[in-house]
Amino acid sequence: MKMIKGPALFLAQFAGDEPPFNSLENIAKWAGSLGFKGIQMPSWDKRLFDLERAANDLDYCKEVTDTLAKYGLELTELSTHLQGQLVAVHPVYDEMFDIFAPDHLHGKPDERQQWAVEQMYLAAKASKNFGLTAHATFSGALLWPFVYPWPQRPQGLVETGFAELAKRWKPILDAFDEAGVDVCYELHPGEDLHDGVTFERFLKEVDNHPRANILYDPSHFILQQLDYLAFIDRYHERIKMFHVKDAEFNPTAQQGVYGGYEGWVERAGRFRSLGDGQVDFKGIFSKLTQYDYDGWAVIEWECCMKHPEAGAEEGSRFVSEHIIRITEKAFDDFAGGEADEASNRRILGLGGK
Repeated sequence: MKMIKGPALFLAQFAGDEPPFNSLENIAKWAGSLGFKGIQMPSWDKRLFDLERAANDLDYCKEVTDTLAKYGLELTELSTHLQGQLVAVHPVYDEMFDIFAPDHLHGKPDERQQWAVEQMYLAAKASKNFGLTAHATFSGALLWPFVYPWPQRPQGLVETGFAELAKRWKPILDAFDEAGVDVCYELHPGEDLHDGVTFERFLKEVDNHPRANILYDPSHFILQQLDYLAFIDRYHERIKMFHVKDAEFNPTAQQGVYGGYEGWVERAGRFRSLGDGQVDFKGIFSKLTQYDYDGWAVIEWECCMKHPEAGAEEGSRFVSEHIIRITEKAFDDFAGGEADEASNRRILGLGGK
């Protein structure tokens, strides 16, 4: 068996304008002091990271890795969640998603989409320059406005949507394949890839592309009431990345999965700091270890109540306590004995035959 690496921290929710969250040097020092061993980098936040430089400047890449190493950290993966979202946007969301793109692209959906694709190509090159093997992103969504079939969806609408999504992503997947990097889609409500069925639809459309893989995040599955442990059994060969994020689902007489447009605190399904929710992490770490997942356990902190710094500090200990130190021998070896083919045949009553 192989051993999960960690704890690591996704920096997206922590970057800010005030120290220690305003530069890579400062935030690395802070994360290292909490016991983190790796960080997952949001590639869109220039306060911490320059994606274009990383794609074209090996000296800059060394500067980044050296800064992290100074505080006992490794770069686990790059993230293009925001750029990946913009690869496919239904027009109803155009104005709201403009915020993910540079100002000069606002109100220009076609140019914004092309920019997002170019960002993905840069991410493939940068990941290769860092020697990374996995990349985190979103799929984007053309079909999300039609997730509930009312009014009845026109025949072929879903098939057309997934064919177009695959058409947009196939060249990107090929670029990551040339770079030797897996694209790990975070299966997430709001994305066309949000559960196992939609991932399989996409996988079929991209001809089972070897670089089309999964970022496993159980919090999004518990909010959908999906069997997140059985999910690992079914898809473990495609799970190449792991976000350690907690959540809870407490339906009432008033609301369930859809949440009634309530804020995060009032929703039946809500994200919580590690250990404060309902996710069975002992089961998850056991199954991932069973299936030889040897990637990083990356905390993506989101909670509607707890302070993020408390969540990071507690989360580092939480992940460390859940990573299973793998055994190098069977627990019943003490009762065994030396054996060879001849003795095995004698035990079976086969003699020398």
